[in-house]
Amino acid sequence: MTLEEQLSTLAERYGGRGEPEWAVTRTDVLVVRRGEVVVKAHSQRDDPAELALRVRAAASAPLHGLMLAPLCEEVLRVAGRAVTVWPAGRPVSPDDLAAAPWEEGARLLAGLHAVPLTVLPPLPAAGGPARAARAVARLTGQSAQERLVRQAYAGLPEPQPLPGLLTHGDWHLGQLVRRDRWLLIDVDDLGVGDPAWDLARPAAWYAAGLLDPRSWERFLGAYLAAGGPALGEGDPWRRLDLPARTLTVQLAALALDRAKREGRELDETEQSLIEACGRIVGLQRSLR
Repeated sequence: MTLEEQLSTLAERYGGRGEPEWAVTRTDVLVVRRGEVVVKAHSQRDDPAELALRVRAAASAPLHGLMLAPLCEEVLRVAGRAVTVWPAGRPVSPDDLAAAPWEEGARLLAGLHAVPLTVLPPLPAAGGPARAARAVARLTGQSAQERLVRQAYAGLPEPQPLPGLLTHGDWHLGQLVRRDRWLLIDVDDLGVGDPAWDLARPAAWYAAGLLDPRSWERFLGAYLAAGGPALGEGDPWRRLDLPARTLTVQLAALALDRAKREGRELDETEQSLIEACGRIVGLQRSLR
């Protein structure tokens, strides 16, 4: 049997019915949905032992109501791949960002960040900063745009060491699903880190002009009102600036890599990210 067939059979074993629906979320991640069951074959880059700790944390009582709990608390092995099994949920519609559940996402993040690490299984480092490094490392060409993105990344300062909190590691609207309530999904980068990185993607989109100010204010205001600990006192950009710039570079690198693989020019949104990298480089030069 192929990997796809084995994942479909596994979904059926956990109660999945109907025709399988497939999604390749990254080049090496495969997801199948059958009815109310989702089976995910994780990246071969992911450490199965660390993934097991993350899945166990998602299943634990302290994260109930914050993260989607797995149907199986174990990481399974299928055709040499680490595989997890989850209940299905309704994702956020990508068609109208203004109508997206920004407040709900912010409140979930605030709750996640407030969970004491002492009540959870030992967790590895959150994956946020490493994702940016991997995205830039994939840019091996010498086009002006690729050189600009690499230059923007090379000029970023090292993050300041801060006390680590529970952090999602890769938050965006695609990491929300609704069952009886909105819940966070995707444990692949869950761990100990700087929670400001969980706010960095919407901050980067806002700074690049891709997220309207009202949506950003809804998100940030809801996070602060819920007592989210990521930003400390005073100006939130004091903590957000570096993560947001890093996410801008990461997203630009991913956009270039995707456009190259698909053999096309950048679209308007992707071009805006490249232009934002140009502003980052300009700022870096002005500070020298």
